[in-house]
Amino acid sequence: MKVDVLLGLQWGDEGKGKIVDVLTPQYDIIARFQGGPNAGHTLEFNGIKHVLHTIPSGIFRDDVVNLVGNGVVIDPVVFQKELEKLAPFNIDFKKRLLLSKKAHLILPTHRLLDAASEAAKGKNKIGSTLKGIGPTYMDKTGRNGLRVGDIFMSNFQEKYDALVEKHVGMLNHYDGFEYDLSELEAPFMEGIEVLKGLTAVDSEQYLNEAFKAGKRVLAEGAQGTMLDIDFGTYPFVTSSNTVTAGTCTGLGVAPTKIGNVIGIFKAYCTRVGSGPFPTELNDEVGELIRQEGREFGATTGRPRRCGWVDLPQMKYAIMINGVTELSMMKADVLSCFEKIKVCTHYIIDGERVDYFPFDVDGINLTPVYEEIEGWNCDLTQLTSYDDAPQALKNYVSYLERNLEVPITVVSVGPDRTQTLSNKK
Repeated sequence: MKVDVLLGLQWGDEGKGKIVDVLTPQYDIIARFQGGPNAGHTLEFNGIKHVLHTIPSGIFRDDVVNLVGNGVVIDPVVFQKELEKLAPFNIDFKKRLLLSKKAHLILPTHRLLDAASEAAKGKNKIGSTLKGIGPTYMDKTGRNGLRVGDIFMSNFQEKYDALVEKHVGMLNHYDGFEYDLSELEAPFMEGIEVLKGLTAVDSEQYLNEAFKAGKRVLAEGAQGTMLDIDFGTYPFVTSSNTVTAGTCTGLGVAPTKIGNVIGIFKAYCTRVGSGPFPTELNDEVGELIRQEGREFGATTGRPRRCGWVDLPQMKYAIMINGVTELSMMKADVLSCFEKIKVCTHYIIDGERVDYFPFDVDGINLTPVYEEIEGWNCDLTQLTSYDDAPQALKNYVSYLERNLEVPITVVSVGPDRTQTLSNKK
């Protein structure tokens, strides 16, 4: 058996959580492979909206194991709150939720360092979610980090104290930054005790034995391709590998074990925080998309920047990830437009290009658009793609033709039932 991968192709917030939830009945294991509580995966069913940050999006389905992989960073405080919000749904966490012993922990001082660093940048801030993600990954690569497996060791407190001492020394360099560490440590230690009550495993061993046993595995990515630490719009990126390759390092899966790669994208495009965004609309059209799509961050609540879909950017993301099929989200949001625009090329310093360049922030870039006929009607009641308006089908076909990858799912609303299959 091989692991299928599901990830975002834009700047995050594409709707990955919903599609994971829809696909989960086809799998035995759902495994998060990177990121942390900076993610906000939204699921909606039975009239209830759920937002998950660290827990995989298959948690609501019976008889499916949800694994938090070694590439994920875990904040025990946030994790405890997630569990508490799920408590009314009688989920057997001991049976259905596993933690990798090699997943790193976000300490209170990691969050303080994140806040202090971002404040010091002033107008040059990168738009961090202030969840401590970056400092935690820095300690991971600096070989100072604490991992889930450490909380079961007799010297955990000693390791914790040593790392906190290092962090306090770093915080002293930020003039005027005030904090109360003791106020943050009590809930952290309470969260550690909660983690101890869950099942921690050698996740790479667990997954590879699952392959041998014929188990079907779906790897769930967080954020989006354009936020990848290597291939995103650096430095306005996250601190992990959000692309398909991150599955290998974030779960302990060999490259030969990668199966289908499902790329998720919106019928338009959004971005939260700072950084380049070639098709951003700073006008009434962008605001209309924001309001129609309720484009406000699931984690931060910040308004998302909105724009038209960007083919050079999408082709880049498809290439980097080896995408085999696409899911187009939020088609219903564009129902208010008679005409829809698609960016097909860029003009960079007078030259027409159809690829995503090294730096789209410090250059003279103008997007080139084609206009497509809109469907201008409500899609939310559709139950079959066959019944979709021809203009929507034309838009899907147009994108498939240009991206050279089939669009197998079209989402027409937030609920899991508002998902249309377009498998040929």
